[in-house]
Amino acid sequence: MLIDGSVVRVQVIDDAAGFDRACDALRAGTGPFAVDAERASGFTYSQRAYLIQIHRRGAGTFLFDPPPIGDMSVLTEIAGDEEWVIHAASQDLPCLREVGIAPRSLFDTELAARLLGFDKVGLGAVVETLLGIHLAKEHSAVDWSTRPLPEPWLEYAALDVELLVDVRDKLADLLIESDKELIARQEFTAALTKPNKEIAKEPWRRLSGLHTLRTPRQVAVARELWLARDAIAVERDVAPGRLVPDASLVAAVTAEPANKSELARLKAFNGRASRSLLDEWWSAIERGRRSEDLPLVRIKSTEPPPPRSWPDRNPEAHRRLSFARPRMTQLSEERNIPLENLLTPSLLRSVAWSPPTPLTAQTVGHELAVGGARQWQIEACAELIASAFHEADTTVDEDVEMDVHPEHLARMDESP
Repeated sequence: MLIDGSVVRVQVIDDAAGFDRACDALRAGTGPFAVDAERASGFTYSQRAYLIQIHRRGAGTFLFDPPPIGDMSVLTEIAGDEEWVIHAASQDLPCLREVGIAPRSLFDTELAARLLGFDKVGLGAVVETLLGIHLAKEHSAVDWSTRPLPEPWLEYAALDVELLVDVRDKLADLLIESDKELIARQEFTAALTKPNKEIAKEPWRRLSGLHTLRTPRQVAVARELWLARDAIAVERDVAPGRLVPDASLVAAVTAEPANKSELARLKAFNGRASRSLLDEWWSAIERGRRSEDLPLVRIKSTEPPPPRSWPDRNPEAHRRLSFARPRMTQLSEERNIPLENLLTPSLLRSVAWSPPTPLTAQTVGHELAVGGARQWQIEACAELIASAFHEADTTVDEDVEMDVHPEHLARMDESP
């Protein structure tokens, strides 16, 4: 932590008494609450917060160890309707809510930087652009479940929030100057109220490489291997891929080893637990081979297919998307807002694939609203999209000139 240019020792609060004292100090502070959370993604199974940093002017900076503290909901009551300033809030809100921290008002500094057209929106880049301070990020990908946490990591974590309110103030001024304050408020509200992602009915279908399997029996074996690995990962609180990577599970399926010894000799079946838990992996393979519950090799998606297949599968939709894309790109450049923030690319694809009838700005706007678009997005895009679709449906030219940069095309095709 920097005070008057010198580094001082930072401490982690990990008991009830320390938490109560910190709450008293935060209660006496003024203005927004700057908050950040550190998870151990890639190291642990859970996405819980292993460190929560909070800064408030007049109170100071506090580093909390959530697991031993438990319920931290009193912080929600202390903050009341004050803003919580978070960088990339969508990443931190779920784990904050797990411990009872549920902000009622939000200022997302990363989202604000995107809406302002910043080239780089990482916290370090935004801090350097706005405050002229270089923020080292060498500890951003460490295992935050480590105990005790090294002091350099804690100093890094403290700095992440100590500058956030200053950054917020600079961004707020820029949003007003660029006439984007109301847009930002709608985006912040959407981020704050966005529901947590639903748990998939068949989460094992997230297995990378599953699409390469050709028979229901192979998919059944893959399912049992994934479920076995997931259960072990939960028990040990270890990221599943650190036990055995996805590619190894798929390799074990396609190699079809005749026995446990052949599985052990399979070079492509690797990972830190590939041999130490060999009995578990072989049992899973046998369960898959015996199972009478054979899954479908492919499940039918309710989403439109990738745009590259549209010329053959739905040429009318291809034309609509081809006409709308360059206009959306032009609007993005005029407003200095990234395409993916102007309108979710998947939403544009969905409306192009199955447009409303009759095709008007109002009906397109309704479809955008149903898909989660904010009012400012509807006002900016609905009429443009309706006009582009109408022109695509009434123009007889077979070839559509697409004046769109390849990088923009990739982003529109691949973004969710």
